[in-house]
Amino acid sequence: MIDAAISLLTKNGLVAAFAVVGATVWFSYVVSTKLTSGRIHGSAIAILLGLVLAYAGGLMAGGTKGLADVPIFAGIGLMGGAMLRDFAIVSTAFGVSFSEIKKAGMSGVISLFAGVLVSFVVGALVAVAFGYTDAVSLTTIGAGAATYIVGPVTGAAIGASSELIALSVAAGLVKSVLVMTGTPLVARYIGLDNPRSAMVYGGLMGTTSGVAGGLAATDPKLVPYGAMTATFYTGLGCLLGPSVLFLAIRALVG
Repeated sequence: MIDAAISLLTKNGLVAAFAVVGATVWFSYVVSTKLTSGRIHGSAIAILLGLVLAYAGGLMAGGTKGLADVPIFAGIGLMGGAMLRDFAIVSTAFGVSFSEIKKAGMSGVISLFAGVLVSFVVGALVAVAFGYTDAVSLTTIGAGAATYIVGPVTGAAIGASSELIALSVAAGLVKSVLVMTGTPLVARYIGLDNPRSAMVYGGLMGTTSGVAGGLAATDPKLVPYGAMTATFYTGLGCLLGPSVLFLAIRALVG
């Protein structure tokens, strides 16, 4: 019976991948609700679990593709490939109208550009501190500090290695968790108690999951406003990372 189930899942790898990811997300949201009262968003827990599973799968199979090296989970490699990855990125902006950003006013627009640039510069400086000096590495890790979506998109566009792209994802994940856990602690001191300030905050921080989780723990009514500008942040970062920011870094370091 077990052998038949393994054989069936191995032959239908993509279906098995959807089942594994669905179960992981469900479990993560249960943990978020039961153990953290929603203070740590389910998506952040799901990402951490995914990284742990990828590491465990790589150790078990001795390969280089993480959990996808295990035959029964090989469909995860297809699910996480470029086609579905790009579809997932585009879907984050689905339903958002540019007219909505006007509601945040000029302060919202400025916060978007300031948020992307500050995060990028901080990430690039950290990369320099760890010995990276070439334009591709600095741009990829800097973009990852913006969000863990901007990093891979930028890295893939400018020809970064898989190791650099993994570092950019890690940088974005650390930022997401920090924003998620830190937002409720600082909200009272920065006036984060109305839709306008939530829009500006989302534009400055950028990470959609981090902002959504942090605002959910602060005031659930603010989540749509912060998440909306955070989504624009991701789109802006994907546009600026492989173009203007890469050219600027290349002009600086050659």
